[in-house]
Amino acid sequence: MTRSRTFVSCLIVGIGCSVVTALGLQLGARPSDAAQKTAAPGWVKGQGWGWIWGETDERGALNSLTDASRLAALQLVTSGKTYDLGVQYSRRSFKWPGHSPGEIITYRSPEGVKRQKDHPFTLPDVNPSGQGWHSCALFINDNVGTQIDGLGHATVGDDNHWYNGFKESDWGGNFGVRKCSAAGIPPIVARGVLLDIAGARNVKVLPPHYAITPGDVDTACARQKVELKPGDVVLFRTGAMQFWGEDGADIETLKEYDTAGINLATAKYLIEQKGTLLVGSDTSGLEVSPAAEGSDTFIPVHKYLLIEQGVHIGEFHDLEELARERVYEFCYVATTNKIAGATAGFTLRPVALK
Repeated sequence: MTRSRTFVSCLIVGIGCSVVTALGLQLGARPSDAAQKTAAPGWVKGQGWGWIWGETDERGALNSLTDASRLAALQLVTSGKTYDLGVQYSRRSFKWPGHSPGEIITYRSPEGVKRQKDHPFTLPDVNPSGQGWHSCALFINDNVGTQIDGLGHATVGDDNHWYNGFKESDWGGNFGVRKCSAAGIPPIVARGVLLDIAGARNVKVLPPHYAITPGDVDTACARQKVELKPGDVVLFRTGAMQFWGEDGADIETLKEYDTAGINLATAKYLIEQKGTLLVGSDTSGLEVSPAAEGSDTFIPVHKYLLIEQGVHIGEFHDLEELARERVYEFCYVATTNKIAGATAGFTLRPVALK
């Protein structure tokens, strides 16, 4: 990856500092500098986040979460109303075509257990009430349903490296990634902002392949009378989620509207000018599809956010109720499944508290 800035590690011993091109702190952008005094320590306006947290870091921008920032987010809660932002997933659900489908299979059923007399595990002899149970085996992709992309999700270059320079040859494996897996994503409690782009444009749903621009961001903020602040979780509503129904089984309709999303300029605007902590949407991939002509990848927003900036991506968030009630500012709470090696926290149930 070609970096947009020089990384240095300074050791002051009498004179000077040694410049390195690897994974140290960025000159003028250390968490101990002026940026630390903001609500988002580590963020530098005009540059964003980046690989500033040390060569072993696996959390990226989420390192800026503090007790103080979480407390400030919780103070946004005045009524206690909870908005469920998770979608119901089933084997029929729409997904991005680059991921495998999921199957939920009954592994133990009450009747089946009682018939397994020759199985190594049999029911205890003392069971006059006829006790049984259900348990299920899940054969499922780690990028389905409501999810947060981990920093090991996207790679780039001949060495297939991801955030912070971790390479496939060093940190890949048959049992998932061994650096930046979703198990390391900390609990997220932050100020959340809904940007209802479909509402700002007075349409039911954004047209297929619509690119959300920085101008759309400013228009939505002005219309909603909300200001983006460093450390925010920013969620974009395209309107596509209204077609999810019970479990996202209307594949063809969802496939059509799932193509609207933010472009690279908008991602840079959010990170470098606004200090956004996490960017999400109601679609499977956040960014507009196809990528703009001249892009060096088919998913330039993922490359920029996950790899270059260390900013996580939220997908398939149900924002319809928030939009209907015009709740544009809230406390966002999300915790991911602690599954070692997974590249995303999947089938989640984040909430917005108001």
